[in-house]
Amino acid sequence: MRVAFDEALGPRAFGCTISANLCDWSAVGAIFCGREAGGVLASAPGQTYTARVLDIRLIREKPDFVRARLAARGAGDEKAVDEILRLDEQWRKLVGEIDVLRARRNQVSKEIGILLAQKKSAEAEAKKAETREIGDRIAALEKQLAEVETMRRQLLLRLPNLPHETVKVGRSAEDNTVVRVWGEKREFDFKPRTHVELCEYLGLADFARGAKLSGSGFVLLMNMGARLERALIQFMLELHTRQHGYIETWPPLLVGPQCLEGVGQFPKFEDQYYAVREGTDNSTLGKLYLIPTAETPLANIHREEILPEERLPIYYCAYTPCFRSEAGAAGVSTRGMIRVHQFDKVELVKIVKPEEGYEELEKMVRDAERVLQMLGLHYRVVELCTGDLGFASAKTYDIEVWAPGQGSYLEVSSVSNCEDFQARRMNLRYKAKTGENRFPHVLNGSGTALPRVFVGLIEQYQQADGTVLVPEALRPYLGTDRITS
Repeated sequence: MRVAFDEALGPRAFGCTISANLCDWSAVGAIFCGREAGGVLASAPGQTYTARVLDIRLIREKPDFVRARLAARGAGDEKAVDEILRLDEQWRKLVGEIDVLRARRNQVSKEIGILLAQKKSAEAEAKKAETREIGDRIAALEKQLAEVETMRRQLLLRLPNLPHETVKVGRSAEDNTVVRVWGEKREFDFKPRTHVELCEYLGLADFARGAKLSGSGFVLLMNMGARLERALIQFMLELHTRQHGYIETWPPLLVGPQCLEGVGQFPKFEDQYYAVREGTDNSTLGKLYLIPTAETPLANIHREEILPEERLPIYYCAYTPCFRSEAGAAGVSTRGMIRVHQFDKVELVKIVKPEEGYEELEKMVRDAERVLQMLGLHYRVVELCTGDLGFASAKTYDIEVWAPGQGSYLEVSSVSNCEDFQARRMNLRYKAKTGENRFPHVLNGSGTALPRVFVGLIEQYQQADGTVLVPEALRPYLGTDRITS
């Protein structure tokens, strides 16, 4: 990431490489990596570093830069910077006081040894009393330090990632940019039906009984609807594993809160997920959560590990059901499959070296696009502006399939480079050949999400008689070329 060059500091102050009045912030980030950041400085000039964009040392030294990048998101997160700095100053003051007291205690302990050797018992006992007083003071300060550190950490965890410099500044989805369109909208010589009408006519889903089983936002797929869902999942998995080089996994559907924190879903969005209780034991509530996406377990596979550089890049994919309670906030009560609490998705995750992060992002977008191209579905790719970025993302592309029955595009994939934001939260590192422990870029994307691909497919391939043609690529998986009632 690059930032505007600070003339007051000068390029030599941070070892920056200057290009068009921009400073390579990765080098600056390395300078700020000390005991807290866990970074290692390299002596060789021209070396590249992993940018720790929200490291506390970056906020200390470049608060205006951090405020500006957060402000570009338009959510007001930059207001937290002053409080973080206040707590950080308090934290450093307490650390200094504790260090002074520990040094004094060590000195007094040495003096006690000398006094005892000289058989000056009374003076030695006085010194022992002093060490106890110092110990009590240290304990009190360490308690304060822990409290301040907790408050500082909680604020840092709630700060979103900084948008990449190439991301357009905007307020909402209306400011997003369509970067390309594939295929054309089909012209119908009849009024296209909605997916709800098609599902009911063809018996693909029973919305009423799905609601009876679990409430609104849950769908019961039936007969060819269930088979179509399974065929799409198998088609996607085989495409990504056999042609795109991803390793298929079958992750747990329940994860601990540390995994949700690692990918940036906790603590800010904790109220939007399903917490699990074991039987009637209320003390277990919140120890496990239903996953909102397979990104959560996949990205955390190597949490708290140091990988050898030769292991990178790592590509993982997985099919899982996904569970999201926040769908109820807008439109979940509407009949259909567009906003639901439970849905299926094939997810893609990459762990790569930082210098390859954005090349790998473009490749991942193409991998997701290939699903829709092989199915012959008209779609568009949209680059999100700063105001529409997800919490953990530095840059995101959305892929939106056309749904003629809805008369709108539906997001079926969101592909993001989170840079080292998630890796730092998970303490996931790799050991470079130079011996440094560095933070990789972590990328994620849907490859793709159902049921919106399901919706786009049956609406784009519907016929005048209410039947649905099956795309040629899907026929071997579904065993038919047409879905009929």
